[in-house]
Amino acid sequence: MADVEVNGDVNGTVAEGFEPVREAFAANFARLGERGAAVSVYRDGHRVAHLWAGTRDIDGTAPWGPGTAQIVRSATKGVAAAALLLLHQRGELDLDAPVGSYWPEFKAAGKDRTRVWHLLAHRAGVPVLDRPLTPAEAVDPDLGAAAVAAQEPVWEPGTDHGYHAQTYSWLTGELLRRITGRPVGEWVAEQLAGPVGADLWLGLPESERARAGRVGRAETPETEGGLRIRPKRAVAEAYADPDSLTRRAFAAITPLPDENDPGYRAAALPASNGIATADGLARFYAALIGEVDGGTRLFTPDTMELARTERSAGPDRVLVAGTRFGLGYMLHGAASPLLSPGSFGHPGRGGALAFADPESGIAFGYVTNGFRASVTADPRAQALVRAVRTALA
Repeated sequence: MADVEVNGDVNGTVAEGFEPVREAFAANFARLGERGAAVSVYRDGHRVAHLWAGTRDIDGTAPWGPGTAQIVRSATKGVAAAALLLLHQRGELDLDAPVGSYWPEFKAAGKDRTRVWHLLAHRAGVPVLDRPLTPAEAVDPDLGAAAVAAQEPVWEPGTDHGYHAQTYSWLTGELLRRITGRPVGEWVAEQLAGPVGADLWLGLPESERARAGRVGRAETPETEGGLRIRPKRAVAEAYADPDSLTRRAFAAITPLPDENDPGYRAAALPASNGIATADGLARFYAALIGEVDGGTRLFTPDTMELARTERSAGPDRVLVAGTRFGLGYMLHGAASPLLSPGSFGHPGRGGALAFADPESGIAFGYVTNGFRASVTADPRAQALVRAVRTALA
């Protein structure tokens, strides 16, 4: 399929047949208040859409370029999961082993039987910290690891699930460091992003700082498709209650970090502060399910199936909604709609989304500089997913 140049305010190319993605992307700016964003789609390891528009900074006027990167919040979790699964694939990590066999301090406070896979499937029971970390403390991997190792679980590990919004950083980052002896950001750069040629970072290097745009809060439209966008009452109440697991999980770092601060961006928090281009995310997921441009593939078919095999499902004690998780990845469902039942990936709170769909060969990445109140199903990202589905029909 030949690429079709995009005209007007939207820049980039789409392959013939993927024009619905371009149309949906333009509509996000016209109807959903998009300020600056990019989307990239691969099929069978080859790029079929690469689009960008708007401003690189939510509060600026400089145009978004083809290499503009943004912080992607929890979409980072899919990268961290891949790191641990790749260690398993190489025989360096046993998913059924107790976490304490690699990280002895983690056995404290009744966590001695917590399995590695419990961390990845949000079943470890430590989504909160009794004493939240400040932003300065949170970016210190030693302090973060010590805090989560000392934390008493709020449910018996393995018996239930709840989204580990912030603590996932220190759970995954420290486990990788105990096994490899390497900082997680350095390992990801050398073993995941580098071999694939994906523009994504856990710890933004100074040499790439100029590529990253400023992010901020974006106003949520009152309506989308004629329906008012409002959270369910139980969800709203959970976020409003300072003692709920929901509020405490997201407040494990208090106050909230300044996501535009160069120091915060230079740190590596695998739960929340990865920085990537849309193409970097899509290319990374393409490499999880096949060869990219005839080159590198990261996961074997067996590891790919491990990643997307359901390990947690049902009411989520933190998100107060029905969620489904494989090993580190959200799976297609009502709370986080992806392309099809076989898809696996991860959203970033309020905007970003990245996933792979092995059956169709699709890998998808979307980044924005404007974050909304949504956690898992941002209307802008969902419009683009529906457009991909239309293109495949």
